[in-house]
Amino acid sequence: MLEVTGLHVAYGGIQAVRNVTFHVNEGETVALIGANGAGKTSTLKAISRVIDSTGGDIHFRSEKITRIASHDIIRKGIAMVPEGRGVFPRLTVAENLAMGAFVRNDKAAIAGDLEHVYGHFPRLKERAAQLAGTLSGGEQQMLAIGRALMSRPKLLLLDEPSMGLAPLMVQKIFEVVRAVAAQGMTILLIEQNAKLALQTSQRGYVMESGEITLNGEAAELLDDPKVRAAYLGE
Repeated sequence: MLEVTGLHVAYGGIQAVRNVTFHVNEGETVALIGANGAGKTSTLKAISRVIDSTGGDIHFRSEKITRIASHDIIRKGIAMVPEGRGVFPRLTVAENLAMGAFVRNDKAAIAGDLEHVYGHFPRLKERAAQLAGTLSGGEQQMLAIGRALMSRPKLLLLDEPSMGLAPLMVQKIFEVVRAVAAQGMTILLIEQNAKLALQTSQRGYVMESGEITLNGEAAELLDDPKVRAAYLGE
């Protein structure tokens, strides 16, 4: 479904991503793990066209999307849940979720999807009229994921969904990620909790200093001595 080939991303004179190549098959969850500053978020931003890549190609469902406008990415079927959640603080929960469906005009289906999101996150339904900026960090993460799902994406990009959350909230978030994946959603997951990321995924890639240095089945990476030493605290 997603093919990234020879991707380069630079900020001024700093090369953040170097010759990165990987793929995500339809219906699978793939983890991209690595330390802070490894280039993971830059890679996701290049895919979602929030930033321009400086080299390489990105194909989505066999279509080259390397240079299309960022606002067209969601229409292609790619939704991103950004690091830091990025909710609209002065809009209500319901309004934030409605913004996720702004590219759609199928009102009946949108209403059905809203109830589906509320089914995943009952707390959002309880707080539908509450301003998003007054929610807890975990509730905002729920909202960011729900908003992305409202676009009916074919590919969901998740950037550090567990960041700054209490363990119980992390558990809830990843229960929903697994449930969405089980329903056939294709997911590219960036997560500093490498163990959790790999336990949630079928395959994984390890990024170091802007490059892919290791890849394989998630179970194999969990057992790899280098991964265990560098990312699993063993």
